[in-house]
Amino acid sequence: MKIAIFGSCVSRDTAEFMPEAEVVAYVARHSVTSLESPHGTNGIDLSDLTSAFQKRMVTSDLKGTGLERIVKNAKDHDVVLLDLVDERRGFWKFPDGSTMTNSLEIESSGAARTARREGARLVEFGTDEHFARWRAGFAKLINELNAAGLREKTILLDIEWAGAIDGAQHPQNDGFASLGRRWRRLQRGSREAGRDLSRGRGLAEAWQSLRNIKPTEAEEYADRAFSANSDYIRYRREARSLTASAVVRESRELRIDRDHKWGPQPFHFRHADYESIVESIRQQVKRNGGEAM
Repeated sequence: MKIAIFGSCVSRDTAEFMPEAEVVAYVARHSVTSLESPHGTNGIDLSDLTSAFQKRMVTSDLKGTGLERIVKNAKDHDVVLLDLVDERRGFWKFPDGSTMTNSLEIESSGAARTARREGARLVEFGTDEHFARWRAGFAKLINELNAAGLREKTILLDIEWAGAIDGAQHPQNDGFASLGRRWRRLQRGSREAGRDLSRGRGLAEAWQSLRNIKPTEAEEYADRAFSANSDYIRYRREARSLTASAVVRESRELRIDRDHKWGPQPFHFRHADYESIVESIRQQVKRNGGEAM
């Protein structure tokens, strides 16, 4: 089974749990905004990137050619997987209106600093401006996939971020629960400030301890997932309205894999989660008229 991906680790990691599958096209580090207004490579130095894959992906984003790698061999694809993870870091908008995805590679290569010097500004994920540009880019993505005959083969992986490590309970994701986590953090800070005072330290040091108290690991994951999942809501709704098929998972159904090969992140899941997603993909392929795997 031949799979094409326009997305990131959610789709790529899922594909690794399909032993019969071959990923024949992988378009990562791309916001869909680059499909409409790519900045181009002029003035962008990627020489600090040591990975050929990273250079290829970022160059493709800068040129706006990522989708071409999928549609040019459309007849060979059995499934096209889409996910929205690469949108999370926003994009750079240059004075001429062109854009560049704010990937980790763009940051590590120094290209983000170059963009800022050239007058570009970071359009952050979740803002109205970002959503408007993303919406136009995603419509272009879907229109071109449909025109290439891939409508029935395209599946959106609408997967929320996990808010808890495997083995832990899913956190309550409402405003009261978030407020409770902040309150417990404040209490820990107050205790630490009290200890500072009892050791003879000054008020300034105690106040600094109160301000600098860090969240626990569980609180950090819960807060990150709650924030991201809230920001993604309108993106996911729009994406699902434009795609023929979707596999959906809510945060409460997922857990973070502490031993994930790329490290624990809210979008790095347990083996059981990927296996469940794969089974849903197989069912969707069958419903769409393809061969069951």
